[in-house]
Amino acid sequence: MLRVYGIKNCDSVKKALKFFNSHAVSYTFIDFDTTPPSSQDIDRWLEKITVDELFNAKSTTYRSLGLKELSLDERGKREWLVKENRLIKRPVIETGKITLAGYNENLYKELFL
Repeated sequence: MLRVYGIKNCDSVKKALKFFNSHAVSYTFIDFDTTPPSSQDIDRWLEKITVDELFNAKSTTYRSLGLKELSLDERGKREWLVKENRLIKRPVIETGKITLAGYNENLYKELFL
């Protein structure tokens, strides 16, 4: 089962959902606002992708928290991902075998069509 994690009003999440809907790809959407990811979710994702792939250093949240000045290492980034889900690059796509972060239409076509 394909799971899409994110926030409804996020542009990248909207693009991903539109892609899956237009190609009749079945998925379950998990909204970070109503079901925040647990530390176990984040650790499970980090088993398949790097913390730099999951951590959104370009987000408004990253800038507003002043995290650039902290020069976070992998452990520090993971701790912030657990504390503040707005730092997670969206959407997170998870299947039994694959975990992806961010919207990439070409990769989606290759993997899901």
